[in-house]
Amino acid sequence: MRRILILITIIVLGIFTYLYFKDKSDQRAELTQATALIEKEIKNVGKLIVTEGSFAQVFTYKDSKKMYLDILTANKKALVVVNAKVTIAYDLRALETAVDVANKTITITHIPKAEININPDIEYYDVTQDYLNQFGASDYNIIKKRVMEGLKKKIEASEFRENAENRLIAELSNIYVAVNTLGWTLKYNQTEISNSKELKNILD
Repeated sequence: MRRILILITIIVLGIFTYLYFKDKSDQRAELTQATALIEKEIKNVGKLIVTEGSFAQVFTYKDSKKMYLDILTANKKALVVVNAKVTIAYDLRALETAVDVANKTITITHIPKAEININPDIEYYDVTQDYLNQFGASDYNIIKKRVMEGLKKKIEASEFRENAENRLIAELSNIYVAVNTLGWTLKYNQTEISNSKELKNILD
């Protein structure tokens, strides 16, 4: 009888030991799988987000040059028409994250800055120039500088940049959804992100 009790005790201990280590193994497998899924989602958003738009600008360029003791004036002018293609991009391949498996936390440590690319097509109309004051390389450089400054002001005054930020937030929200679904925590540096709307605050 004693042997039977000892045998039963050993069997019971064996079952509990097996279940304990099996549960631990299942937890490790689940954690590894969750980590892999989150890292995959981060890689999925690691692509270039681009917002494209077109801007037009028209202005008159004038230049006058005084000559011969200010007796004569040599003039030149042109109507400048600009059609520009503009893109704003976030290269999310440069997105930096840290994975804390033990605490089930994903921390975004760096979000790349917006890259603004302006490609202007400049055309000149009604060009007039006096013999002693003709168009040269310096004039075209001045015009291009003025064009770029004007376009940048238009971009900042428009909803173009905001639209690009909204697309960035939409991509980052995919990370938040994946992290939240698996019971993990998403942070930006030291700030915990508790809902997708808070992602907008980290860009302000």
